[in-house]
Amino acid sequence: MTTKPTLGKLRPDQIRLQSLPELPAGLIDGFKSLADLTGTISDACDLLGIDCVVPAIELPPVVRGNRIVGPALTVRNIARTTQIHKAVTEGKNTMGETEAHNIAKPGDVLVIEGLTGCSNMGGQTASIGRRQGEIGAIIDGTIRDPDHYYNAGWPVWCRGFTPITGKWRLQTVEVNGPVHIAGVQVNPGDIVCADDAGICFIPLAQAAEVLEVCLRFDKGDAKRMADIQSGASVADLVQRKYK
Repeated sequence: MTTKPTLGKLRPDQIRLQSLPELPAGLIDGFKSLADLTGTISDACDLLGIDCVVPAIELPPVVRGNRIVGPALTVRNIARTTQIHKAVTEGKNTMGETEAHNIAKPGDVLVIEGLTGCSNMGGQTASIGRRQGEIGAIIDGTIRDPDHYYNAGWPVWCRGFTPITGKWRLQTVEVNGPVHIAGVQVNPGDIVCADDAGICFIPLAQAAEVLEVCLRFDKGDAKRMADIQSGASVADLVQRKYK
């Protein structure tokens, strides 16, 4: 494996993985095929005892109508302790999400454990991520430049917007290590599925099992809808077992 040199935002040891784990064949396409993406996954994870769902009321989509499925490319930010005016006059920007963009592969989903109140990503760095082939971003924190996201069509889920830069207020401390998003632990390479209802972070080691249950549930849901549309009585619908 070729190791890319860092951009100087982080030490080499702070980039825990240069490449995400290889995914089993058909996994991404299998989740994409689900009629109700996050709802079906949530039901399957309830059955399997996996706590991996963040509802949209907590991290809403910036623009409705998008759904994404891809591996997590993770970034962890923490609050910076330097006094803001001192940081500005020194001119030292400690945001480092560009280190993640630098190693991103097409199809990755940027997942940032961030801060609320200042920006964890602006429109220009989001444009870099989109150009690198990232299919969207999940950010437990706030971001900047709302018009960029409204107009660009790049799917993002976050806590909201702020005009306040994160350059002097946060520090990126790790790329492709474990992060926590709204209380859910996410590891690099975990499968991120997101739509208008919320976000599911499926542990990679359990993704094939989750998909198997999801496909069974999806088939049952399709059969029930067909029965509803064909005129089956409510009594019959209640008695039939679909999943």
